Amino acid sequence: MQPSITIAAALSSISFLLYGASLFGSRAMVAEFERDHMAPYRTLIGALQIAAGAGLLAGLLFRPLLLLSAGGLAGMMLAAMVVRRRARDPLVSAIPAMLLLCLNLYILLAAAKSAGGTILPAIR
Repeated sequence: MQPSITIAAALSSISFLLYGASLFGSRAMVAEFERDHMAPYRTLIGALQIAAGAGLLAGLLFRPLLLLSAGGLAGMMLAAMVVRRRARDPLVSAIPAMLLLCLNLYILLAAAKSAGGTILPAIR
């Protein structure tokens, strides 16, 4: 595994493990999810972020899990950007989601390329 993939996965993993955990106890996060009409999904989103953050680390040893986790987190960050846009939040509030989207797309594409150039190696 390339060092850049390992570093990117570690950074993304730390971010999502911490952010996902904050969704279970932070009053500010509860308020933000209520404001965005996403309160019913807060616990699910937190659990998925923690699972995918751990999946990035485990994926360093088992590439399919890395690809699945990075792809799932990229999709989640794209959805987060849509939620920010629909809430008419300032563009600056979407910067973390944009950066994490780019980081996880990098992990996904770089790991796929280093595995032989395809995201789904079984479907060559």
